[in-house]
Amino acid sequence: MHKFRQLALTALAGCAFAAPAQAQTTLTYSSWVPPTHHLTIWQANWAAEVEKASGGRVKFQSLPKAPAAPPGTFDAVRDGLVDLSYVTASYTPARHILPLMAELPGMADTAEVNSVAYSRIHWKHFQKVGEYKGVKLLAVWTHGPGQMFTKKAINGINDVKGLKIRTGGGVAEAVANAIGASAFVKPAPESYELLNSGVADGVFFPFESIASFKLDTVIAQATVFPGGMYSSSFGFFMNEDKWDKLSKQDQAIIEKYSYEYAARSNGRSWDAADQKGIEALKKANAKIVRADPAFAAEVHKRSEPIIEDWIKKANAKGVNAKAVLDEFRAEIKKVAAGK
Repeated sequence: MHKFRQLALTALAGCAFAAPAQAQTTLTYSSWVPPTHHLTIWQANWAAEVEKASGGRVKFQSLPKAPAAPPGTFDAVRDGLVDLSYVTASYTPARHILPLMAELPGMADTAEVNSVAYSRIHWKHFQKVGEYKGVKLLAVWTHGPGQMFTKKAINGINDVKGLKIRTGGGVAEAVANAIGASAFVKPAPESYELLNSGVADGVFFPFESIASFKLDTVIAQATVFPGGMYSSSFGFFMNEDKWDKLSKQDQAIIEKYSYEYAARSNGRSWDAADQKGIEALKKANAKIVRADPAFAAEVHKRSEPIIEDWIKKANAKGVNAKAVLDEFRAEIKKVAAGK
């Protein structure tokens, strides 16, 4: 018995001198779109990549429900109701003015190109202005070109007049009003009911949303404009206190999978999702129509004051907005060329 106790004490002493187990951190994240939406899936895949790269030191737990309505996401993360989430700047246009540059009409033809170009401009020119102050910003990106989806055929600018168009706000809302529609703002997940009940005559969305929100049965026509009528810019961010408590090693791992890496992978995810939306519309026998040059030119002309308004507001933030916008357009061409 004495010998057994001695062996046990020796084993315990050995444990005391063993290398200490590394601390594990569990971070919560949420999504305000359906579980099947590609953004929810992208976020889960991103979390899995970080978890694997950290050797399991950083774990992630998806909340079953977002702790706030979509426009309140920034505050929810800042205040610690959830550790990580994302939101489009369109929902908070008074707070996030500079990201609206990436929402302006007629930019890139794919989400990947627009997202990477916008990411480069944001980290070079916008981050230092501090519009995401209060959270640890990890990435910015955009969805694919936003187009017009309607319950009836649209052949030109005169057919748009008075149409009740649901938008996410920001530039999309401004463009819809500029071309004669009666725009209103509602969260994306409400779109099916708005169209089905007749509250909305149409929506501004990327093609992806047709499949994600099951709108193929309530849409008769998609009208496609070069570079889109708008896009939506997103910020993906983390609670600052939780970030500060991570080890430098784990912060470096998270950053490796953030910034341009996240912008590119998310853009590719949007582009793949856009293709699913196109296929869903074709299967439902909806018409996909390219806006004729005169229609596209009229939309472009009426959108010019929106661009000028953004330049004015961005200048007030201390940014040389016209020069940055020109640089963004040049960056779009570079990314599209594979640079």
